[in-house]
Order: sequence, then C-alpha cells, then structure tokens
Amino acid sequence: MDEAGKLESKKVYKKTLLVLFIWILFFAGIIGYAIYWLFFDWGRFKQELIAESTSPQGTYTVKAYVSDAGATTSSTVLGELVFNHEKRKSKKIYWQYRESEAYIYWSDDDTVSINGVTLDLPDETYDYRGNE
Repeated sequence: MDEAGKLESKKVYKKTLLVLFIWILFFAGIIGYAIYWLFFDWGRFKQELIAESTSPQGTYTVKAYVSDAGATTSSTVLGELVFNHEKRKSKKIYWQYRESEAYIYWSDDDTVSINGVTLDLPDETYDYRGNE
C-alpha cells in the first residue's frame, strides 16, 4: 500500500470510530432517559392530590399525592415539599409503597410527620426503596 492509501485508510478508520462513538452516546442517552422516566420522573407519579398541609409559620407546604399504576401494583403515597417564601423548585420528600392515605402533622415549622415518618425539613427525605 502506498502513502496515499494508508492516509485514506486512516481517515476511514477515524470516521468509523467517530460514527460508532456517536451511536453509543445516542443509545446511552436513550437508556439513561428511560431509567429516569421509569423510576424517578416525579411528574409521572403525581396522580391525585389527597392531602395538603402548611407549616405553622407558613414556610412550607406539604402536598401528598396517591399514585396507582393499576392492577399489578399497590398504591403509592408521594410527598412534595413546596417552598412558600423562597423561589425554589418543589422537592420530593416522601415516597411510600402500599399506602393510599396521607396523615400530615407538623411538630414545628421545620419538622413534619407523614404517616408516622418524621422528617426535618428542608433536607431530610424518606424513600421506601432505601435510596434516600
């Protein structure tokens, strides 16, 4: 093979690697989004608002939703923390499987109990799956 043939072969090899890399990134992105959508997309799970309670000083509001995916799974209760005095995005703070009601009790402005699970707000969360 002459010098021009080797150079052309190198270019084809680099283009092939680049196209392969782009396809791998594309499929990794699709798989990553699918995992996020299946397990972590909060909006997909919020189906019906069942309870809402504001902290004693009005700093926070906790909204509880029930999610029912149908005959193959039990109901799930989801708790969302809304910041009333700050421009912050709401935060998921409670996720419990096999529940369909939410009892919200405030001990003080930063401590809430949802179905017997006590959380110190705004940082503490509860997730039945164990990945808090």
